[in-house]
Amino acid sequence: MAALKESAELAGGQDCILEPLCFPEQLSGSVSLASSDDCCLVSCVLCSHSTPLSDKDQLLKHLVLDHKLVIADIKLIADFPKYMLYWKKRFTEQPIPDFCSVIKTNSEGPAELQENYFLLCDILPEDRILREQLQQKRLEEVLEQQQKERDDTSFQRTCMFCNEDFTGNRSVLLNHMAREHSFSIGLPDNIVYCTEFLDALERKLDNMQCFYCEKIFRDKTTLKDHMRKKQHRRINANNHDYDRFYVINYLELGKTWEEVLSEDDRELLEDNDDDWSDWQAHPVCAVCLFCEQQEENMEKICTHMQKAHKFDLHKLKTELNLKFYQQVKLVNYIRRELHQCRCYGCQKKLETREEVVQHMMEAGHVMQIPEISHWDQPQYYFPTYENDALLTALSDSESESEGADHSSDVPVFPEDISNLKAIKQNSVLNKLLKDRGSSS
Repeated sequence: MAALKESAELAGGQDCILEPLCFPEQLSGSVSLASSDDCCLVSCVLCSHSTPLSDKDQLLKHLVLDHKLVIADIKLIADFPKYMLYWKKRFTEQPIPDFCSVIKTNSEGPAELQENYFLLCDILPEDRILREQLQQKRLEEVLEQQQKERDDTSFQRTCMFCNEDFTGNRSVLLNHMAREHSFSIGLPDNIVYCTEFLDALERKLDNMQCFYCEKIFRDKTTLKDHMRKKQHRRINANNHDYDRFYVINYLELGKTWEEVLSEDDRELLEDNDDDWSDWQAHPVCAVCLFCEQQEENMEKICTHMQKAHKFDLHKLKTELNLKFYQQVKLVNYIRRELHQCRCYGCQKKLETREEVVQHMMEAGHVMQIPEISHWDQPQYYFPTYENDALLTALSDSESESEGADHSSDVPVFPEDISNLKAIKQNSVLNKLLKDRGSSS
């Protein structure tokens, strides 16, 4: 049941879990990614050579010429400095051929003219996982930045077309430009790094450059007339410099907004195969919080934890009056603490998970849950282990009790059918039928 363990941490390692954890054990030897500030220098993975991130092509050229190392699909790497830092450490632990495909040039020629080149690509599961982690981390950062901008009320800027000042939220200015000047860069909620975006657009105007065709004119009057007559008050969708300002470009690795929007489910609609006879359901087992024991249902796993580890989840749920999502947070919190080899009762950190469990049993910390404010936090909405079946087995005691109250407190009266003849004679339908017959 051991999760994907951190074999090392990057510089400035923090107390966090950024790699996907999963039952059972997956790829070993993976290094967790620690968040750090963007570096202006990117170091070679095999030597001390480094270049600015803006000169990334020079570093790639150095890798090919000096080390015969080729990195595939550079554009699909969300954070190139962290990617290089990760492999720099891994190459010190194991030789390059353990990770890279070896390509021999001039294989049919003389031995002295043959050379081996190394290809590092996402065919290697470890490289693919790393790329996905970096993409996920970048997406989280972008969404966090977008939320800050959406909630920001201190925004202040002058309209680039009419010099009117706007304060408050960025949407006020963007809606004004769309409404009054017919210039729309998209819905405010779809944009990120809005200030940088507007700065880039203003620089184009200052340089007398059209937003759409990007031609340069001699003065602003000529530029404005051109944009109005040609209906060029819009940005050029083919200019990929703007891609970083739209959240949609961060959603899927290697896909632009055009590719994301062009995708549909027509193939699924055309597939009319409704035959599910070959479907085989595989039982999903819940894993104990403290050991590797697995059980098929919630009752059995709770009984095991109570007998083997003195942990009573039902008792905690009742005493703390935990709602469903609070139970989810508690389970994820305990999983996280034990994964990090730390006792959640006293915060003591040990070397192994087994030592932590033994310490908790001896010290009586198994049922010593911290204050609810400590673990009832938004980050624990997300599962520590991606396939944690225990979360799907949790129940909402509040909804269950409400359901019981409704069934017991609300009376149900049977339909009164004691005198059907009287009901028929006094029915409104009879009067309607009589009126209809007399009118005809």
